[in-house]
Amino acid sequence: MSEARSDKPQPAPRSAYKVFRSISTRWMDNDAYGHVNNVIYYSWFDTAVNAYLIEQGVLDIHHGDTIGLVIETQCNYFSPLAFPQTVEAGIRVARLGASSVRYEVGLFAQGEPLTAARGHFIHVYVDKQSRRPAPLPLNLKTVLETLL
Repeated sequence: MSEARSDKPQPAPRSAYKVFRSISTRWMDNDAYGHVNNVIYYSWFDTAVNAYLIEQGVLDIHHGDTIGLVIETQCNYFSPLAFPQTVEAGIRVARLGASSVRYEVGLFAQGEPLTAARGHFIHVYVDKQSRRPAPLPLNLKTVLETLL
């Protein structure tokens, strides 16, 4: 009999995340197998983090000088989500660099204690015009530090 792998990804509890955002599933999110298609999870990651930053007043997608570009993303799936359901996205920051941030997002079925899926993405913040890495603006860094 083989032993369980200790490095196998596991669902995370709600306590692992700092803030939460509700996301409504849509009819079109379901695929032919009757659950939300995997690509939708990545859009929820983006939506949860960027909406939070916009609400905190530290991301201006129209007039800001600095933007975040995704350079890495990953997701592990533990249980299906489907329309009609409300998804609760938990957000935290795992690493804060000079110009980059590793966001970790847990997706929960409404009211459930463990993630249905969890993953991460890394933003490198760049100058909007030159697309060269730029230091995190102070107001953004201050908000991100609360998510560590």
